[in-house]
Amino acid sequence: MQRMGMVIGIEPEHIAEYKRLHAAVWPAVLARLAESHIRNYSIFLREPENLLFGYWEYHGSDYEADMAAIAADPETRRWWTFCSPCQRPLPSRAAGEHWAAMECVFHVD
Repeated sequence: MQRMGMVIGIEPEHIAEYKRLHAAVWPAVLARLAESHIRNYSIFLREPENLLFGYWEYHGSDYEADMAAIAADPETRRWWTFCSPCQRPLPSRAAGEHWAAMECVFHVD
């Protein structure tokens, strides 16, 4: 299992809409995440900086293939048309990233 953290900005005028969307994530989107071995997924909001911190645990063996399956899923792509306009990717993110990956520097169970 691999723990993964990521961060992205959120436009302040879209915070309420983003919360509304995530209060009832579409079942097909949740199913695709599960099929791609994503578990224990949480998104946290930090105001007033307007940052979203995402955390998940990846339980698969081919991360690139699982992420490609998520990205190719029609219902997930439709979900992103609602979520992406709310988000503000960080200028410092790596090429090809929407959410910026973070390094885990500490963990305890």
